[in-house]
Amino acid sequence: MGILEATRKLGEEIQKDERFIAYAKAKIEVDNNKELQDKIGEFNITRMNLEQESEKETRDEEKIKELNESLRNIYSAVMGSKAMLDFNTAKADLDHIINDINSVIMQCVDGADPKTVEPETHSCSGSCDSCGGCH
Repeated sequence: MGILEATRKLGEEIQKDERFIAYAKAKIEVDNNKELQDKIGEFNITRMNLEQESEKETRDEEKIKELNESLRNIYSAVMGSKAMLDFNTAKADLDHIINDINSVIMQCVDGADPKTVEPETHSCSGSCDSCGGCH
């Protein structure tokens, strides 16, 4: 089996994994949630309006303040919806296994024994101040 064939097999296994299945279902729920999609559309329009107002030579600071407040409220509604919370949880779970897979591959590329290599473990203090990036 060649590298690309092995990669395709890995892709098949990923799509059988419960984390991928949960992610795919959550993505469909978000995509098919008309109320949520309308809010996302409203967010995008409000963001564009804010950008346009901010770029004007004579800016209306009160309007900018109102648009910022509206943007924050819409964002909170979108991100706080059950469908989006479920999607983000499922995506984080899937991202974790993909990061583990990438870690193993990169270690093998660096010469580690493919039969014994383990995903690199990361510890997170919860503070982003000293973080080099999410894993």
